[in-house]
Amino acid sequence: MVMNNLFSRRAFVASLAALTFPLPAFAISGPAAEKLVENAVGDINKIIASGKSGNAMLRDFERVFDRYADVNIIALTTLGPARRSASKAEVSAFVAAFKGYFTRKYGKRFNEFVGGQIIVEGSRASKSNVEVQSTAKLRGSAPFKVTWLVSDKSGSPKIFNIIIEGVNTLTSERAEIGAMLDKRRGDIGALTADLKKLG
Repeated sequence: MVMNNLFSRRAFVASLAALTFPLPAFAISGPAAEKLVENAVGDINKIIASGKSGNAMLRDFERVFDRYADVNIIALTTLGPARRSASKAEVSAFVAAFKGYFTRKYGKRFNEFVGGQIIVEGSRASKSNVEVQSTAKLRGSAPFKVTWLVSDKSGSPKIFNIIIEGVNTLTSERAEIGAMLDKRRGDIGALTADLKKLG
């Protein structure tokens, strides 16, 4: 039961946005980062309340993911050290496959999030980004703390990591992708092909 609740919490937050790269000094302000998170939450809530079919909702979520999350950084970080020995074509194919996998994995759980609410409570500057603090309220679950990490490394403000009650969402995704890659003996092509079918 505890694990199910934890997964639901992670899925809820990751569906709104999903790192350990060193980042350059940020230029984004706290209020701008807070607004970004609020807008992402608002767009996701609209999708949940739209009444569209599952596939249509997934397409909408993918657009939100593109708009608010630093997709390349998230995908490359989950790939880990293996990216260094991969060709540009392999990396590009992996990023595209991961994006679809991530969207399907979390987007399918939209119905569990109806009535959910995230309240942005403030922000603070860290070494290389802005941390936006919030409280999430999910039906059937006690309120829990969520910290959104925002940077403008990609040229515009983007969410690049989410920490849920101290648990790093990206670290969890990286461990899962790493295990999948190990199972395929480091074959990124095989991992990419399988990611297109999973989620």
